[in-house]
Amino acid sequence: MKTSIATVCLSGTLEEKMRACARAGFDGIEIFEPDLIVSPSSPAEIKALADRLDLTLDLYQPFRDLEGVPEELFTSNLARLEAKFQLMQELGMDLILVPSNAGTATIADDTIIADQLRRAAELAQQYNVRIAYEALAWGRFVNTYWHSWQLVTEANHPNLGICLDSFHILSRRDDPSRITEIPGEKIFFVQLADAPDLGMDVLPWSRHHRVFPGEGSFDTVAFMTRLTEAGYAGPLSLEIFNDVFRETDPGITAADGLRSLRWVQQSARGQLPENSAQRDTLTAMPKIDPVETIDHLEVSTDSPDELGALLGTLGFRFVGQHRRKSAQLFEAANVKIVVSPMASGGTYIASVAVQVSDSRDAVSRAEALGAPRISRPVTADEVRIPGVYGPGGMQFFFVDERSSGWPTEFGATVAASSAPAHTVVLDHINVPEARDHFGASVLFTLATLRLEPLDAQSVASPRGLVHSQALESPSGGIRWIFNQVPKMYTNRAGEPVRYPGHIALAVNDLEERAQAAIETGLTVLPIPSNYYADLQARFGIDEATATRWQDLGILYDRNDDGEFLHLYTETLGGLFIELVQRRGAYQDYGPGNAAVRLAAQELHEQQHRLL
Repeated sequence: MKTSIATVCLSGTLEEKMRACARAGFDGIEIFEPDLIVSPSSPAEIKALADRLDLTLDLYQPFRDLEGVPEELFTSNLARLEAKFQLMQELGMDLILVPSNAGTATIADDTIIADQLRRAAELAQQYNVRIAYEALAWGRFVNTYWHSWQLVTEANHPNLGICLDSFHILSRRDDPSRITEIPGEKIFFVQLADAPDLGMDVLPWSRHHRVFPGEGSFDTVAFMTRLTEAGYAGPLSLEIFNDVFRETDPGITAADGLRSLRWVQQSARGQLPENSAQRDTLTAMPKIDPVETIDHLEVSTDSPDELGALLGTLGFRFVGQHRRKSAQLFEAANVKIVVSPMASGGTYIASVAVQVSDSRDAVSRAEALGAPRISRPVTADEVRIPGVYGPGGMQFFFVDERSSGWPTEFGATVAASSAPAHTVVLDHINVPEARDHFGASVLFTLATLRLEPLDAQSVASPRGLVHSQALESPSGGIRWIFNQVPKMYTNRAGEPVRYPGHIALAVNDLEERAQAAIETGLTVLPIPSNYYADLQARFGIDEATATRWQDLGILYDRNDDGEFLHLYTETLGGLFIELVQRRGAYQDYGPGNAAVRLAAQELHEQQHRLL
């Protein structure tokens, strides 16, 4: 489908927004009237710029408070509307958005409202303009899409159709299934928006908290599927009111928006029969099987000796240094971590390499989602692992049979690790993301690797709320958690530091591992006594066990599925390691313990700075 985006989604001037949309690859735009009003460019100049950028001008919006008013006011509204039609002729536009009246409507009579819409359409016909009538979720008398369709049907004019906005429908928990009863040619325009479930009044929710499809809690895929089944063939547009987007580089926001439109179309294709004619109207991406295995992690660090020592206390063995570069490979059972020294910048997960059946398909899929390729020169006798950059800068690499021999460049052989096989596995990774990249990074990772989202959570920390989103592969081979945090924040001394992420390793003998690691020099994150007193009260843990766990820094959780024991190392730069033991069928992450960990890390950082 043709892609479009409302200029209200982006920061900057109208001209800057148009250039950003063109660079991102959009086919067209909606012109938000306030953007045009404050522009120094004339309508003719805006049209000329759109022509140069190869952008179509798809929708002029909004024309508010038209219908459901006394005749005298409606006559005045028609004069106001005619002036907009004349302006649209200068812009070369032929479609205007008329939202249902939320401000001045005093007449709830459908017959009168439909007649006023018909008269507006008759005026529009004189200018070869069409009207897309949209039911606002907070419209005074018209606030559901089915009611708007009934009014359009009663008005019965070829220049009058409806606009379907996923936010206005899904925010009201309205059922989108009846969209299929509306003829596709009478759906003049479609606007897509998602939103987190905030439990707030719909108007401020809409004006400040919309996000791109796939980044919120709405089922935008089901909405897209019903729309396709209805036979809609017009532009698929984005209308996002979001305070963060208004502060973000418009090029970044536009690229993120186009990615979301490609994802929602691909996801809707999967809901339709393969021989469906409507399915072919949706843009397809290269298909891969859901990714289930992380091949290796690359950690960049300005403290390679300390990181190597930390890994050593956890049972990793040093395999060797790359034959041409300074990177080092560490391994524990099937977990491989490449340590890449750098001069400064802390310690953090720089790249994630996953196993796929064909890296070419995986890269093509990522590129369809807007990811640029990574260029890493290699010599003729080295393995080339193709990769891409994610929205937040994370590097994704794709390992297939052709590139699986990369460890030999570090001197690795087919000999097994010194640790017994399968005693250590990669349980999950936790990656911090800046606020302006969080939703985009989650959606990109989910769409590229075909992961599935769990319920989002928010955790209190001494620095404020940390928003968390976990993704998992269908069989549970990959667990990936994103935390929405500032890109950089300062410590109590006012010094910029990197917000920590972490690598979680699963073992089947946590207490024994912890004791052995501590004896070889591991420093675990100390947990306050109050936590263990609470454990005894909540779970009936005996005092001896609680004391032993406190000595080892072990935290605990339990639910109907099983038990979860885990501990954290101290933070090195921007990274720490978590050891976990899952008992029974426990699949969670110890949600109640996250706030304890954040507070303990804050205290530990303060104490460490004072030493």
